[in-house]
Amino acid sequence: MVFGSAITGQGVAELLGAVRLLPSVAQPPYDDEPYGPTATDGPAPAASAATAPAPGTPEPRPAGPQGAAVGVVFAVERGRSGEKVGYVRLWGGGLRGRERVTFLRGEVGGGVREYDGRPTAVVVVGSGARRAVAGDIAKVWGVPEIRVGDRLREPGPAGQAHFAPPSLETVVRPRLPGHEPRLHAALIALAEQDPLIATRTLPGGETSVLLYGEVQKEVIGETLARDFDVEAVFEPSRPVYFERPSGTGEAREEMRHAGGAFMATVGLRVEPVAPGSGVVYRLEVDLGSLPLAFHRAIEESVRHTLGEGPHGWPVTDVLVALTATGYASPVTVAGDFRGQARAVLTDALRRAGTRVYEPCHRFELEVPADAFNAVSARLAGLGAVLDGTSRQAETWVLEGEIPAAAVHEAERRLPGLSHGEGVWWSQPSGDRPVRTR
Repeated sequence: MVFGSAITGQGVAELLGAVRLLPSVAQPPYDDEPYGPTATDGPAPAASAATAPAPGTPEPRPAGPQGAAVGVVFAVERGRSGEKVGYVRLWGGGLRGRERVTFLRGEVGGGVREYDGRPTAVVVVGSGARRAVAGDIAKVWGVPEIRVGDRLREPGPAGQAHFAPPSLETVVRPRLPGHEPRLHAALIALAEQDPLIATRTLPGGETSVLLYGEVQKEVIGETLARDFDVEAVFEPSRPVYFERPSGTGEAREEMRHAGGAFMATVGLRVEPVAPGSGVVYRLEVDLGSLPLAFHRAIEESVRHTLGEGPHGWPVTDVLVALTATGYASPVTVAGDFRGQARAVLTDALRRAGTRVYEPCHRFELEVPADAFNAVSARLAGLGAVLDGTSRQAETWVLEGEIPAAAVHEAERRLPGLSHGEGVWWSQPSGDRPVRTR
């Protein structure tokens, strides 16, 4: 086990030394199918000329087990023409160019988004082969949506990294007027490279960065200045609240040939689902009742509308079911369904009701005996709830729950309240309804 400091850089040398001690991956078993560059693979894209070997260089070797690719995207870079190049670690199956691949991406707040890609080229790092198998690291071209952390199929619980959703956010803007496009592009690039960086557009058009802590904000600001030559100004961090439906609500709007805003019929029902489920969208109509483009328009509108619930916060842990549809060909267009779905979903959420929640941390705190009263009073003022205290010699150990937004303030106040002898530990741990003061 190694540890260090993100602020001072202490421990980096030890970490690099530990990485060199990691065992290499055992060579997977192969079958008798030959593989390597073939006449159907074609050359790698021009952007890879500097890294891909010349034709005929890699030695043919047998392919790995058959089946769809299973792996994870662990790095993304840009080619000479600005195109994305993803680095994929394969755990199973095989991967080659022009094969359809399903990618899965975890969403902030829970849930999984699925998208399909068809790589234009695949090159195994080290050998230059054009087909990757289990145990290989491959460079993948031609998937515009690819991001670090995306997974190919489900790798199973043992292979997944679980992170709590960010509990803080900050509004970011460029220090120099006119640099807004550069800042926006830089934040997108950072989000592609780091799954722990997420951005969203606020109702007023400002850009918000979701954070796990104050140190991450400092790292992002330094990275923007160093790698993208953009100086950013961050507003004070604030908690990321979210809404959950309190009950079930249903609404429906028929298309009206005279005086109607949208030439489309949409019915939607919303209901709560288990915490951590995110947004679940379900059809309760026949898929063939609408052209696929109209179905996509409805689902896109639903997900976009849920970004701002009745109280102004994103709605999560919600099931949205499409219960009715109708259109008038050739008058109806996709925009009619987008607009109608937005209005109907807003009405359904209003009928169901929503409640605002705040993320919380579980904490354990050790303080000197004479600091117990001052520390416990300050924690109560920050909204913490103590559910366990114990006396150990000359110290007290306090356990409880505290709003994520108050963690930084608690850490900042602790040294003064405990004469520099306090020990604080906390980790994300669920959420609770926002308490009105």
